[in-house]
Amino acid sequence: MTTTSLFTPSRRRVLQGMGAGLATAALPGHVWGQAAPLKIGFQLHRTGIGAAYGRWYERTTTAAAAAINAAGGIAGRQVEILYEDDATDPKRGAEVVEKLAGPSGCDLIMGTLFSHVVMGAAPRAGELKIPYLVCSEGYHVASGALNRWVLQPGITDVRAQISTMAPWVASTLGKKVTMVFPDYAFGHDHRDFFTTAIAAQGGEVIAQIAIPPTETSFTRYFPQIPAETEVLYHVMVGPAVLTFVKELGEFYGTGAKPALFGFIDSLEAVDTASPGLEFLEGSHFWEGHCRAKPADAGEAETAYRAAVGVDDNGASVSDAKDVSTYAHMFSCWETLYFIKQAVEASGYAGPADRQKLVEAMEAVTDLPEGAERPQGPMRFDGKKHQAFGVQNISKMEGGKLVRVHQTTIEEGLYDNDTDYTAMSF
Repeated sequence: MTTTSLFTPSRRRVLQGMGAGLATAALPGHVWGQAAPLKIGFQLHRTGIGAAYGRWYERTTTAAAAAINAAGGIAGRQVEILYEDDATDPKRGAEVVEKLAGPSGCDLIMGTLFSHVVMGAAPRAGELKIPYLVCSEGYHVASGALNRWVLQPGITDVRAQISTMAPWVASTLGKKVTMVFPDYAFGHDHRDFFTTAIAAQGGEVIAQIAIPPTETSFTRYFPQIPAETEVLYHVMVGPAVLTFVKELGEFYGTGAKPALFGFIDSLEAVDTASPGLEFLEGSHFWEGHCRAKPADAGEAETAYRAAVGVDDNGASVSDAKDVSTYAHMFSCWETLYFIKQAVEASGYAGPADRQKLVEAMEAVTDLPEGAERPQGPMRFDGKKHQAFGVQNISKMEGGKLVRVHQTTIEEGLYDNDTDYTAMSF
């Protein structure tokens, strides 16, 4: 079902949130209405295990589109976002791509997060020859496993994230690691790349515990954690993440436990001060974008929070209990601005120019920090179709995540044989 967002910021609010410099860049009132809108299909996890992410992906994208439209749109055209629920299901994902590319008449498609849905839907985008920009984290794009129509320009992939985390984990927390991860493509990326990365630091993954992403209770898995574990590396997804971390705390109680290093996926959309999470005090998390506003945050970060309606703690300004998926949702904002840049550079006018649009995307390199990229600077690799950015490690202090380390783009770069520019369209 195609719908508009439940959160639709007014033009006035966006102007206030993004600042006069961005929002009035063009003031093209005489242009609005003269050109057909640029239709962007958004494949949304409105239901299923990705629903919490989908709700905030929709909210962020709606706010980004409002900001862009308030500043004159894309190449003088207003942006229209058509949301379509894929139920976080690979089969449904391919059907959504067909609908957005066909009956809905979209110029391109963006949005997908969960990697098994990306893998199920991306081939159909290639067959239909429509640009398909995913806001995921899996290595599936950069690995070369997909096709030339699929790009990931708004968020760093797991391989890059892990390559920057492993040295810090080994030098700070320990070298005997047990991994707990979801048993699907995203979790397998963590399993494979962290195992290799920690070995390069003289460490070892001594146990790997794969858990179905639809699991609702986890106590039966925790006895598999070896007693000699120095670091418990956890990344969990889906609606039961709060249950996961609470049951982990119950398992260890007040006794000795390994150092905990989690990817924030285990706490996305969860209040870090929730009862039962006290055992996480002093533990560390990866964050793509810091949920709690850092003390040194600049104007772009402040304006972005205002535009998407998120307070300094990462919760909705209208409901402090409504915690955002802040470490991931920025990818939607930044992907939409990447589209804007490529459309305007390519002179895109309609579906006949889709190949030219992808080629313009492949030509992008440096993506500086600013209103378009509040998370930080990125570098786009046109051969891999993958963006690379900075990463954050935060420590739980007083029930709040506080950044203690930030990596550079260079630390996350890697070589592989992927070259989408050598593939046919």
